[in-house]
Amino acid sequence: MSINGIISITIILTAVFAYINHRLIKWPPTIGIMVLSMASSMLLAAFGNSFLSDKAMQLVYSIDFQNILMNFMLSLLLFSGAIHINASNLKKERWPVLALSTIGILISTALVGGLVWYLLQLFHLKTPFIYCLLFGSLISPTDPIAVLAILKQAKIPSSLELKISGESLFNDGVAVVIFMTLAEAAHAGPDKISVLNIAKLFAQEAGGGLIFGAVLGYIGYYALRSIDDYKVEVLVTLAICVGGYYVAGYMHVSGPLAMVIAGIITGNKVKDEILSDNSRDYLVKFWELIDEILNAVLFLLIGLEMLIIKTTAILMLIGVICIVIVLLARLISVYVPITLLRLKISFEKNVVLILTWGGLRGGLSVALALSLGANMYREEFVLITYIIVVFSILVQGLTIGRLVKRLQPVDAS
Repeated sequence: MSINGIISITIILTAVFAYINHRLIKWPPTIGIMVLSMASSMLLAAFGNSFLSDKAMQLVYSIDFQNILMNFMLSLLLFSGAIHINASNLKKERWPVLALSTIGILISTALVGGLVWYLLQLFHLKTPFIYCLLFGSLISPTDPIAVLAILKQAKIPSSLELKISGESLFNDGVAVVIFMTLAEAAHAGPDKISVLNIAKLFAQEAGGGLIFGAVLGYIGYYALRSIDDYKVEVLVTLAICVGGYYVAGYMHVSGPLAMVIAGIITGNKVKDEILSDNSRDYLVKFWELIDEILNAVLFLLIGLEMLIIKTTAILMLIGVICIVIVLLARLISVYVPITLLRLKISFEKNVVLILTWGGLRGGLSVALALSLGANMYREEFVLITYIIVVFSILVQGLTIGRLVKRLQPVDAS
């Protein structure tokens, strides 16, 4: 199928499902679109070898989900999400965000990896421990795309929203570094990966991404300071986002972290200090529109992936058990750093439970799972990841608002 055909059909389906959800279902747009997409996938799968089913399969096989998300959509979605982060408020929550996005990820990766390895042994599936750790690294980060899209509808206290959204924006960079290191260890053998190599990779990817993002943000700041034309100003921010992410890949630094930093600078220093009211209005609306459209397309693609994911009864059962494992690991990985920070910082009531249930998994985990090689037990881990992501978005995403309301946390913001 041609590129034009793929794009056209994807946009049409997204618009149709968004319209149906808005008129009838009235769920958060991303969730409603994904549910309709999944339901359509199941109906098409039930048709078997019909013409419509064959065309749908052809469409999904033509879409490189991992490439589209990681190399195109992620930059725009992270940048648009970071623009709306208030830097001064984020500074107040810097220690919880930093602890959850580093210590929390490491704890969760180790716990998920160990428990999944033991679970697979119980089902007589002999999977090397390194690949279970690899799965732990890809499923542990809370997905900034899913989190930011759904938190808009949840109406939770601002301080809690900032903790969850701030963590999700930063922890993907840490998780990708861990994922890459473990993947390298799986290829070369653990004995060939030293602590020095791991530290070097982390410094290059994470540290380099933070520095490069700051450079991008200030390039945009000084460029926009000299003009007052909303069309050019919006175009400059778009170039910083898309071009900066592309260059980050060549520099082997974390593109996601670079987009977060560049977005925060653009959303605070640029938007608040130098833009006119007219330009600010257009800039905000442009990036909100980009965010809404790409989120809708992303969740449509997640739903359509059901058409090509190979399923077995045993792996479905393992996937359901892994939901509990991931939630347990999330609970512990939140409890430990929050307990340590409570020695000097006060937190909202029931913060551990809310952060645990609000830690949604989404397209980022699916994309990382799809990037696994065939010899890395790709088919098994893709199915397990998909089950966890669907549960996270549908169940956790739809209930996080009611949970917060029931627990009635104190808003410390």
